[in-house]
Amino acid sequence: MKTTKSSWPQGAPSQEEFCARVWQQGKTRYRSLPWRGIDDPYGVMVSEVMLQQTQVPRVEQYWPRFLKQFPTVDALAAASTSDVLELWQGLGYNRRALLLKQAAETCASTYSGNLPFELDELLALPGVGPATAAGVRAFAYQQPAMYLETNVRSVFLHELFPLEDSVPDRVLIPLVERSCSQEDPRGWYYALLDYGAYLKKTLPNPSRRSAHHSKQSTFEGSRRQKRAWIVRRVLAEPEGIASSVVLKDLCAAEQAQGRPEVDEATFASIVDDLVGEGFFRQADGILYPV
Repeated sequence: MKTTKSSWPQGAPSQEEFCARVWQQGKTRYRSLPWRGIDDPYGVMVSEVMLQQTQVPRVEQYWPRFLKQFPTVDALAAASTSDVLELWQGLGYNRRALLLKQAAETCASTYSGNLPFELDELLALPGVGPATAAGVRAFAYQQPAMYLETNVRSVFLHELFPLEDSVPDRVLIPLVERSCSQEDPRGWYYALLDYGAYLKKTLPNPSRRSAHHSKQSTFEGSRRQKRAWIVRRVLAEPEGIASSVVLKDLCAAEQAQGRPEVDEATFASIVDDLVGEGFFRQADGILYPV
């Protein structure tokens, strides 16, 4: 099947047929989620960040709690890093929480506690990539946007490239832009997301035929798992904890799972990364939440 930047894929359903099917499937598969249908850009951005690499049912549990604790940009900006990380525990990829807080700090100081409207200003915020920025534009501001994430990608691959493998995003991007509803971008992307979620549950995941698909690495025993464990351990000690104690406890936890102890060099490297990223601070061999 061939396509160019200015054309629709040859042999595929027409753009009109494709859009009609997506709208119909979206209506049938619609999921009522707490962050939908809201005009709060901050609430939308929190949901978009949480949904990166995290399943919807888990985000359904965390999003309301997070918004209750930090209901505004200013509230998140003023919060302590340790409080934000503590509420984030269980969502994984803790660095997202740090970047979200940094984005809130930027919005509090530069945009009077609001999220910016323009795409380039959204993209300039810490941790905000093209999909997150497009999500805020479409879902909060009802502005047409090029929103491409795994469920959206699955629909385009399933409907327009059913027999092709390794389809690159550069082929999909102009099609996503071209098909986006000008009148109701929010509803359009809800339809794509819900249809895509349905496809992934009922068929071999169509997004595997993307050139950009990669299987998520095993968490248990990984460096990422050890990072998360260290963060939780330090957060549990508001007055600080000796780095040597954290290493000892981490080695015991690893041995309990049938894994080898963590060597001092690896531990020091992880701690240096976490301190550098702002998860906590270190002074005289003591690790402190911030």
